[in-house]
Amino acid sequence: MTTRRGEAAALAGLLATAGVTHFLRPRFYDPIVPRALPGPVRFWTYASGAAELAVAAAVAHPATRRRGGLAAAALFAAVLPANVQMAADWRDRGPVQRAVAYGRLPLQAPLIWWALRVARTRP
Repeated sequence: MTTRRGEAAALAGLLATAGVTHFLRPRFYDPIVPRALPGPVRFWTYASGAAELAVAAAVAHPATRRRGGLAAAALFAAVLPANVQMAADWRDRGPVQRAVAYGRLPLQAPLIWWALRVARTRP
C-alpha cells in the first residue's frame, strides 16, 4: 500500500467513524445543526451521518476514490456551518469545551486539503 493509498484508507476510516457516531450518539450532533436548515434537526443529523458513510465507501474503493475524495472535500466544507454553530453556542462553556468547539473550525482546512490529496490518488 502506498502512502497515498494509506491516506485514503485513513480518510475512509475517519469518515466511517464519524458517520457511525451520528447514528449512535445523535444527541451530540443535534444541537450543532444550523438553525437555518429546514425540517427536523434529527433528519440533518442522520443525513450527514449517511453522507459520511457513503463518502467513506467511495473513498475506500479505488474505482471511486477520486470522486469520493472530491465529495469528502465538499462534505468537509458543507459541515463548516455546524462547526461555526457549535463555536457560537459553546462560547460560554468551560475552557476545554470551548477549545474543542473552536479547534474544530481551523481543522476544516487540513481536512479539505487531505480529501483533495486523496482525490489525486491513483487506483
